[in-house]
Amino acid sequence: MRIFAFMQDLHNSNPAASVLPDNSANLSKKEQVADMFNNIAGSYDFLNHFLSLGIDKQWRKKAIKEVGMVNPKTILDVATGTGDMAITAMCLKPHTITGLDIADEMLAVGRKKIAALNLTETITLLTGDSEAMPFETGKYDAVMCAYGVRNFEHLEAGLKEINRVLRPGGKVVILEFSKPVSFPIKQFYGFYFKFILPTLGKLISKHGRAYTYLPESVMAFPQGKDFCTILGNCGFKNTKAQPLTFGITTLYTGIK
Repeated sequence: MRIFAFMQDLHNSNPAASVLPDNSANLSKKEQVADMFNNIAGSYDFLNHFLSLGIDKQWRKKAIKEVGMVNPKTILDVATGTGDMAITAMCLKPHTITGLDIADEMLAVGRKKIAALNLTETITLLTGDSEAMPFETGKYDAVMCAYGVRNFEHLEAGLKEINRVLRPGGKVVILEFSKPVSFPIKQFYGFYFKFILPTLGKLISKHGRAYTYLPESVMAFPQGKDFCTILGNCGFKNTKAQPLTFGITTLYTGIK
């Protein structure tokens, strides 16, 4: 009964946990997410910039500015993907940046970018699970995650792991897509997400499900005050939610 209640709580805290890249696959969400990103790794960066009209670069800069508030020397980038957040964070002049992701093909793309920029002495990308990270407690001054928490199979387990590897007083900075609420942005965003983004994403990435999974998981994911409450339940204090670009994305912060 206790195990059932625990799993039920995890499900209730993150309705997006039941949104899968492939409903017909006999795989866990974690396995499906890894497979999906491995399949779109080659076109991921282009689609990120193209489908967001380049605004994603400004969102990352705002997030990195928040990371810089604690003057971090050690930074962890969870769900690093192709390493864009890690590369952007180099402006903070940290001693080390570690990127962690479950998708090997995404990491391969990231390592090529990092090598081309001669950043391999500072940035290291590792394959690993956000819910069971191979790092000691309190290792990092800051942990950041851009558009990855929505894909966690067990949201609170991943957030508690982030809290564990942060030092006391360390900062978590999370970017995640959200749902605009004001007219006419809400209506335009809904149309773009439902019709335009999946069509362009499928055409370019050749992956039929990845860019329909994206809007479905965004619509299901807790946002704003609801996500701040979850962060608080996972050990963070002073949690804040800052909507960006009419609420298309939200910047979340918290302190351990």
